[in-house]
Amino acid sequence: MLPVKGLRDAASRLYVRSMWTVLIILLVAWAIVAVVGFAIEGLLWIAIIGIILFVGTILFGVIRNRTPKA
Repeated sequence: MLPVKGLRDAASRLYVRSMWTVLIILLVAWAIVAVVGFAIEGLLWIAIIGIILFVGTILFGVIRNRTPKA
């Protein structure tokens, strides 16, 4: 049987891994939105929103990864 601390560590690793999975999925989605916005001439504003969300998602992931864990 695993000690309680071991379970917490395993749960923490799983949480971080699933968070990064979601962030990568969001990054791919924002990149697709940006490409579609640039490809279709009248939808340039969608490309701008896609780029902003892409950068925001990267910043969120970096900041979230740097915060000290309790």
